[in-house]
Amino acid sequence: MTTPLIDYYKAIERTSEQMLAAAQSENWDQVVRLEGACAVLIAQLRFKSRETDLAPEERKEKARIMQRILRTDAEIRCLAEPWLNDLEHLLDKSSKAATH
Repeated sequence: MTTPLIDYYKAIERTSEQMLAAAQSENWDQVVRLEGACAVLIAQLRFKSRETDLAPEERKEKARIMQRILRTDAEIRCLAEPWLNDLEHLLDKSSKAATH
């Protein structure tokens, strides 16, 4: 039995949500383990996508899934590297000061 291509995207999304939960509880070892699982899923997706295409409705679902993954990834980065938030605030203040 073969796994539909869209299921790989769903699995990556679930794993990224688990990574966020682990990051929120500061379980960085689990984040790293899940990151490895994500890498395996992405490799499988790349291989599978060479031989299979998504149906038009699946492409729309893929776009929604990818947006959620990107938001989740950004949240994880903010938790893992809080200095990025500080830098963003400094840059935002700097650009506002430059425009006044």
